[in-house]
Amino acid sequence: MLSVAKIQRRNAWRYYIRGVAFGDGRRPVGQSLNDAQELAGLPPGRWLGRGLRALGLTEGTEVSERQLELLFGEGRHPDADRIERGLLDDGVDVATARRLTVLGQPIEEIEARKQTPLLGMDFTFRPQASLVVLWALGDAATRRVIERAHERAVAMALRWLEDEVAETRWASGRGRAKTPALVVAAFRHIDNRDGLPLLHEHCLILNRVQRLGADGEPVWGALDTYRLYQNVVAAGTLYTLAMTTEVCETLGLATVPREVTPGLRPVMEIAGVPEDLINWSASRRQRIEDALEVLTDQYVKDHGHLPSERGRHGLGWWAAQETRPAKKKPKPLAQLLAWWRASAILRFGQQLIDSLLDRCRAAGVAIRARVDPTVDVALAAVDVAAVVFTVREKFSRRHILAEARRHLLETLRGREFTRGLDDYIAHRALLRYSRRHTVTKPGREAPAADRMTYTADFPVPHRWWIAPSQGTPPRESSRYERARVASLAVQNAIRDARIRADTATEATTSASSAPADHRDLEGETASAPHAVDHPGRDAALTPAQRAAAVQAHQQAAMPEEYLEGRTTDPATWLRTPKNLDRLAAFTRAADTRRRAMGDRKAPAADPASPVDQHHQEHEQQRQQPDPGQGLRP
Repeated sequence: MLSVAKIQRRNAWRYYIRGVAFGDGRRPVGQSLNDAQELAGLPPGRWLGRGLRALGLTEGTEVSERQLELLFGEGRHPDADRIERGLLDDGVDVATARRLTVLGQPIEEIEARKQTPLLGMDFTFRPQASLVVLWALGDAATRRVIERAHERAVAMALRWLEDEVAETRWASGRGRAKTPALVVAAFRHIDNRDGLPLLHEHCLILNRVQRLGADGEPVWGALDTYRLYQNVVAAGTLYTLAMTTEVCETLGLATVPREVTPGLRPVMEIAGVPEDLINWSASRRQRIEDALEVLTDQYVKDHGHLPSERGRHGLGWWAAQETRPAKKKPKPLAQLLAWWRASAILRFGQQLIDSLLDRCRAAGVAIRARVDPTVDVALAAVDVAAVVFTVREKFSRRHILAEARRHLLETLRGREFTRGLDDYIAHRALLRYSRRHTVTKPGREAPAADRMTYTADFPVPHRWWIAPSQGTPPRESSRYERARVASLAVQNAIRDARIRADTATEATTSASSAPADHRDLEGETASAPHAVDHPGRDAALTPAQRAAAVQAHQQAAMPEEYLEGRTTDPATWLRTPKNLDRLAAFTRAADTRRRAMGDRKAPAADPASPVDQHHQEHEQQRQQPDPGQGLRP
């Protein structure tokens, strides 16, 4: 999971130097950063990124307080003090010496235009709550595995941002260039503001990169930060997929979907971690939900209707800000680990805490035994394209890529996968099931592939109402729920077509005899389903057998509570007698409320009103038949 915040001048950079670099705590006034970190038992920050070489820094070295202040507070070289002293000794005046240590455009010039300079961005990576629980309550070996996977996943996400996303711009955006070299200061935190476990990494990305100028000399410029913001979700899904896969493969675990908010996308948590333990670590969730209920009631009073899906996200952000506790004094990891373990034992018992990893491994073995680690790229591409189209209608490659990574996480359930499989699924989804929406104007250069917008032609399901549990009122289906129904409808149609095609060509389309030019239903060369391990599995499966195997795999990968009372066919699962009765009751209640509101709000009609007279004349004209109507044979 990944969140982003701005680092600006005035108080923002001081907040990061005094707070974030000190474990989200309050550093004593007059105490150096390194001394405070050592006394509190906090790990020091470290430098990351390929752009360090241009600044004379080495990746993995410790971040000092003065370097942070110069880079993220003044936009100058991290060794500006030494450079400036050398220039002054050579006879350079003070203003010129200072200007030569500035990276890019000086902050003073930006502020002179009444603009707020952006010095950097804070990319905060954190794993799922179940992984945090395992890290906090597990033994030293388990913590090392999770921490190592966390470090590698953060490095992989940053490398992807450097290789695929990072660009610099100049001349008000008219000039652009790829810049695969970021400067990042990373700080690891181990708890939240309540003192409960929350492993996360603050990666401060400098808004300055180097490029070659017109004379061939390197010059410093600003990042295209808007482009980084656009790819936050894709980078976050890459981090989650990489970290979850490494932990599950190393410890023999598996994942299960957990619904956090009804109607929204489930979170893939580690199987075997109880829900109560996850809620214990997420102490702020209940406070946020209580505050959100109050804000929603006030919104209804002010506007007369419930907030939209985007409005609910905004109210959720305000609820999180209102319930945010004050900073606390940081504590060493050893002290926190002892306190977390004692707190969990008092609440849940020592037997559960001591056997937590064994419990998760047993659940992982059961899931791995029934879920075959196979990805059908044709069905994956359909699923990705249908979900993104139903949710967004118009989309870009970054949306498809993020959904492809989610699909791998939900399908493989923590199993290893071939590198580049997410890009291949995204490419296939754009090539086979999407069409370009961007129109290139005559005389202009076509935009890059990652800047184009696409759309699709999948049938969009109608909205329906859902009755939640615990007596809460019915809610309307979310865009994600409608997207899942649209995806399942198309996938079932493809499976049926495969089985029908296999009936006539069973002998010639065997997987064992299929040559390299074998073509699938779309007319494209078919790819063998990706597999991690094939012990005892027949390598000569027909298309019908493959379709049945994938159907059984997806049924097994879906939790039992999702399958109860329905099938994967969206045309039939709602038509059970129980669901039809509930839907009829919701419809009658909605009609009653609609009539009551109409009777209460309908104004008295004025027969002398010219608008009403015009409306009556228009209705009479519509009711009169056409003179030629009915004369045709």
